[in-house]
Amino acid sequence: MSSSPRKHHEPGPVLQWILDSDPSIRWQALRDLTGASLEEVATERRRVSTDGAGARLLALQDANEQWGGATWNRGWNSTMHVLMLLREMGLDPGSDAARRAISRVSVRVAWRDCGPPEAHNNPFFDGETEPCINGQVGAAGAYFGQNVQRLVGRLLAEQLSDGGWNCEAAKGSKRSSFNTTICVLEALLEHEQNFGASSAVTAARRRGQEYLLERRLFRRRSTGEVIDQDRKGGAVWTNFAFPTWWHYEVLRGLEYLRRAGAVPDDRLSEAIQLVESKCGADGRWFLETQYPGVMPVQTDEGAGRASRWITLRSLRILKWYWAPRPEGTRS
Repeated sequence: MSSSPRKHHEPGPVLQWILDSDPSIRWQALRDLTGASLEEVATERRRVSTDGAGARLLALQDANEQWGGATWNRGWNSTMHVLMLLREMGLDPGSDAARRAISRVSVRVAWRDCGPPEAHNNPFFDGETEPCINGQVGAAGAYFGQNVQRLVGRLLAEQLSDGGWNCEAAKGSKRSSFNTTICVLEALLEHEQNFGASSAVTAARRRGQEYLLERRLFRRRSTGEVIDQDRKGGAVWTNFAFPTWWHYEVLRGLEYLRRAGAVPDDRLSEAIQLVESKCGADGRWFLETQYPGVMPVQTDEGAGRASRWITLRSLRILKWYWAPRPEGTRS
């Protein structure tokens, strides 16, 4: 059974702290946590391309139309990672700045020297071969209005029998990975929301969604025990980070379900209790993890400090979860 709501969806004094921030956070807080008008939200969103972290990211695109001198790298400052971050920030895809940047990537950037040889000549938005990377490329591409149908088709064909995805499937793995699955789910959802739903994409996404729900977002299905640590990346799924990059975590899983419009049920109760338990006495949440790498711009004040991004995400998840629903839709 779920815990009782603790009114976290009524942020009170902490709301002004969230609003007193970068445009990329402010516009989302106005949309998700206040009664701001559509015009006020849109006005603030336009500032993402001209002020703050979003504008700084756009300015880092180099003469080869890349970021970090690479299509993809392990340092989090590559073209793929910056586009993922701009998506998280909500850069308006229809803005002149976004159109210019994405057009340059689409025409000039390929996977040469950044992926397996068979993908070297692939245009950026065609992706490469690993579903975790292709999920991130697909999410960014669909968000920015690019044709990622070929990539989506590949992802649909790679879904495993348990409903999820795994980059190790090419090596014989039959079990899905939380990390890969969340990356693919975000891509499929973004594609549906920007290009319209199709029966094949919706069915695959819902099967993947069930993969997470059957495991209550952080438990092993076989034993029911909490998955304390990701065996591949070392990440602790119950610790909150931003950006998450390819890593799964409970908050990211909940954010996906919120955006997908999933109806909460008792399988989410533990995950919601976890989110509630991390709220400080002042109504703020902390950045618990910052993955090693080169951040192209700083988005928070560092691990161990109160985080506007984590607080924003937590508050809107709890608002979604505790919203009034018809009797019997949540246990």
